[in-house]
Amino acid sequence: MPRRTPRNVLFDKLRTPRRLTGFLKTASVCVLVAGLLCPLTRTAAAEESVAASNDYCGGQCSDILPPGENGNATLAQILLNQAFGIQPSHAEDQLGPYANLATGYSGLTDSKINTFFNDASFGVPSDQVASTEKPAGRGDVTIIRDKKAGVPHITGTTRYGTEFGAGYAAGEDRLWLMDVFRHVGRGQLTGFAGGAAANQGLEQQFYRNAPYTEADLQAQIDHAVANNGARGQQALADANAYLAGINAYIDASDSGRYFPGEYVLTGHKDSITNAGTIDHFKITDLVALGSVVGSLFGSGGGGEVNNALSLIAAQSKYGVEQGTKVWESFRERNDAEAVLTVHDGESFPYAAKPDSPQGEALPDPGSVTQEPLVYDRTGSAGTTSAEAASSTAARTALGSARRGMSNALVVGGKYTASGHPVAVFGPQTGYFAPQLLMLQEIQGPGISARGASFAGLSMYVELGRGQDYSWSATTSGQDIIDTYAVELCQDDYHYLYRGTCTAMDKVEQKNAWKPTVADGTAAGSYTMRVWRTRYGPVEYRATVGGKKVAYTTLRSSYLHEADSIIGFQMLNDPDYVKGPKDFQSAAQHINYTFNWFYADSRHTAYYNSGDNPVRASGVDAEFPVWAQPAYEWKNWDPATNTADYTPASAHPNSTDQDYYISWNNKQAKDYTTASWGDGSVHRGNLLEDRVKKLVAAGGVTRSALVKAMADAALADLRAEDVLPKLLKVINSSPVTDPTAAAAVSKLQTWVTAGARRTETSAGSKTYADADAIRILDAWWPLLVKAEFEPGLGSDLYTAFTGNLPVDEAPSAGHGPTGSHAGSSFQYGWWSYVDKDIRAVLGESVQGGLAQKYCGGGSLGACRDVLIGSLKQAAGLTAAQVYPGDDLCSAGDQWCADSINQRTLGGIKHGKISWQNRPTFQQVVEYTSHR
Repeated sequence: MPRRTPRNVLFDKLRTPRRLTGFLKTASVCVLVAGLLCPLTRTAAAEESVAASNDYCGGQCSDILPPGENGNATLAQILLNQAFGIQPSHAEDQLGPYANLATGYSGLTDSKINTFFNDASFGVPSDQVASTEKPAGRGDVTIIRDKKAGVPHITGTTRYGTEFGAGYAAGEDRLWLMDVFRHVGRGQLTGFAGGAAANQGLEQQFYRNAPYTEADLQAQIDHAVANNGARGQQALADANAYLAGINAYIDASDSGRYFPGEYVLTGHKDSITNAGTIDHFKITDLVALGSVVGSLFGSGGGGEVNNALSLIAAQSKYGVEQGTKVWESFRERNDAEAVLTVHDGESFPYAAKPDSPQGEALPDPGSVTQEPLVYDRTGSAGTTSAEAASSTAARTALGSARRGMSNALVVGGKYTASGHPVAVFGPQTGYFAPQLLMLQEIQGPGISARGASFAGLSMYVELGRGQDYSWSATTSGQDIIDTYAVELCQDDYHYLYRGTCTAMDKVEQKNAWKPTVADGTAAGSYTMRVWRTRYGPVEYRATVGGKKVAYTTLRSSYLHEADSIIGFQMLNDPDYVKGPKDFQSAAQHINYTFNWFYADSRHTAYYNSGDNPVRASGVDAEFPVWAQPAYEWKNWDPATNTADYTPASAHPNSTDQDYYISWNNKQAKDYTTASWGDGSVHRGNLLEDRVKKLVAAGGVTRSALVKAMADAALADLRAEDVLPKLLKVINSSPVTDPTAAAAVSKLQTWVTAGARRTETSAGSKTYADADAIRILDAWWPLLVKAEFEPGLGSDLYTAFTGNLPVDEAPSAGHGPTGSHAGSSFQYGWWSYVDKDIRAVLGESVQGGLAQKYCGGGSLGACRDVLIGSLKQAAGLTAAQVYPGDDLCSAGDQWCADSINQRTLGGIKHGKISWQNRPTFQQVVEYTSHR
């Protein structure tokens, strides 16, 4: 079956020069020569520079964010790019250095780091100043851009001016993207950008999770301001100044006619008369944007209904007692062999299995139906592709905690060559054009930082560095989402709330679209409808013990998308963060689920953030519970969705551990993560093994830590950590079958060479050990099915694959962006295979599966299963393993793995070789401290 390729969501119809020919003929020649090739608001001023006396990194801070800082393009620039591949200035100048690390890391030294990264020092040397501007003519803020990357360095003499400049720079670099995502957050993308099936799926995914009204958005701002004293008031003032800067840029680019060309191509502006409007941003737009970011990367948990379905399947096969044991063994909620971020043995119990579960509301077998979201389809909204997009969006929105990415490697000064801590860290936010994040430096009263921020939320740096410290985050995914079974009364739209039959709240968003130059999808419309209860939006319907119920989803950050602004404000404040304890205090004000890492010249630190609700005694967070007071969160107030949360000391945290690694793995002993698969083999092991070895040897340098990250980024987790054990079973007797023997030989050679998916040479677009890689890609899903389905039975096997997919190879269509997305090996059955094979081999296994599955536990029978499935895999051609898509021809292995910058605007970029690596990344080693 062909892989799901990420379509050009907003500009799929502008894919070839031929499509553009007619449009070019009708576009006025004046458009191409009237100054649209670049904004005219910036002036060269090489004699000016930014002071950097507050920089304590000694030139040893670096960062990178592909494809480039410039995410805006005029109409002329878009047309030239689509027709001839010409790139606007700074649109992809960070893509090459980022890509080149994959083949250039082996010879890396500290002096060569900035061959692959930007110098992230504060300020701009005078000979590197590309332009200087006073946005809107203000005298209290200056934006300087550097020559190498075009990053805005914003310096203000007043707080208002500083934030105004941040907003203006955001408009310059990401206006179209910001506009897209404020519409996504409101469920209004199709009416704004076109009715392409992918656009429909995107708005449906987020609207299902956060169906907010305008009043809801404003209330969240009011709550965040009212509950945070002076900092809340400052955040509101900063946001208003930031918005004023964005809107000033909208006005300037509109009157100057250098606004993003996508507004013309989607019908919002006229290229000849300049008729049409670009709506100003308002403060509730920031909450809508925040809800998208939080949903994608910071909201762990959910999936309780799917958990219940697989538990029911297990109990149906094995009986209640044994079925529950089997289910728990696959859930691995507190696996003894899981790699940990806090590895000093300290325990942080959270969401543990209760001794005597209370209030569970498991559905009657066969009764669960998913709540519809889309109604009243007309025109193209009723096509098969549109309905398929709705199904995919629902699965993504309701999946069991399969959210977020990112990694971190941090080593304490005791183990480095310089005696100062070293860190290499960053978020994996996917690959987009323009990128979701943007780089900036902000210097002003109470703010001193450089780094990355999500477009439209860049009033503060969200991931980056301060004067003498750096911080970053990975998605943590602990469970802050619970599912409640509300008993229905009167009809399907009333429910019992604390004994009273109460009407559900109906929230609707009606969208309609028509064809544009950018998106030729025929006219259509639909209505998205969500039924909300005090316990959150309805997601499923079922019966429990014969009673009709609706299953609702309640997230602790629901109606609190704006709360985290205070934590980011603190992280940017040099007067607040002066050491690791201050950093941890700031992170405690972030209500989304993240792992936060810190490094300065003397200390390292870690903190796991998120509003972890205190659950009622006996409630098992894995399954739905009755919507009754006895099972609600402690001191839960449904009017504000606030409750008691676990104290900061109960969150995994640490200072000055020998080293920290994170790749979305388990945080600490006894801390249950929401995702399945945190067992003996996890991609976090790829970092753990390499960093542990470096620390044991001592003398760690920045380049050594970058090399460890880059090497892990090319590793095939299955091949490095599981394949040797599979081969041990196969080689337990001589392999006489010639097909199997040849395959085994190729696989063994690849393992010996390092089990990497890497080119034969830079730019060859051909993998070394290509046959072995093809064989494993084909074999893995076959061997998992052959190993487990006979013992589990097809129903339970299918149910478990609904909780955790079997594979996440680079070429597979997976994750929020489909194929060509980079991030790989986060979710899969590698731990199950590892534990089962070790058990069959008679090796020690802590927290093993409830029984042996491969060959029924017989080594000989298991060997036969593996050889049989291996022979089947070896017989598949490259074209069968890599069937091709609209970016790659069938059989092109390198292309199937390759990373594509998914277009969210009119500018396209070329593919790069696969790396499993953060999108934005920092390399830091501070030399001194204030």
